[in-house]
Amino acid sequence: MDFDAYARTGVDLVNARLDDLDGLRAVFGDDNPWMRDTVVERDLAIFRRAQRRLRDVFELGTSGRDAEAVAELNTLLEAFPVQPRISGHDSGDWHMHVTGRGATIAAEYIAGAVWGLSVWLCEYGSSRFGVCADDRCGNVYLDTSSNCCRRFCSERCATRSHVAAHRARKRAAIGEQGGSANAANTTNAAEATNVTGATDAPPAASAPLASVG
Repeated sequence: MDFDAYARTGVDLVNARLDDLDGLRAVFGDDNPWMRDTVVERDLAIFRRAQRRLRDVFELGTSGRDAEAVAELNTLLEAFPVQPRISGHDSGDWHMHVTGRGATIAAEYIAGAVWGLSVWLCEYGSSRFGVCADDRCGNVYLDTSSNCCRRFCSERCATRSHVAAHRARKRAAIGEQGGSANAANTTNAAEATNVTGATDAPPAASAPLASVG
């Protein structure tokens, strides 16, 4: 049973733009055409609520709050229970499949997503739930790196963030150089003023000679 595939449906849901029904349909893609063609407007609110709660799970995992991530997933498992069953076409294709116990598209999809993320947590730990470090993104991801060091959801975000950081360091260095130059100019100007002032000062008046009586 490919639990990773179910976990990835959770990632897809959290990262989806659920502004309207078309945005929800895009979540299913070509993998679940029957869901895409059957989903209706009233499902949108259910998916949005599940999206927010699953994002909470990723943020809890990223911040090291493992027990809270587990508690949230357990609550979601109760709200969207699963029904495992054997699926396939013949003896060479039998495999386990998870479906929701509800009768709606939302129950079907969300149950699988929650189940997949729950199994992922048990296998790898909540620290493998990631939120993209690029402030302009915020997408979530499953960290499959060997040493749990991934920080970005994609190479694009990693490159963009590194370039922005490099440019910021470069601007800061230029600013420091400019500040040092201005300070040096100010010091030189002050020294020049002191020298000029000392040169241009009128000579001190001589004391009058005492008269000889």
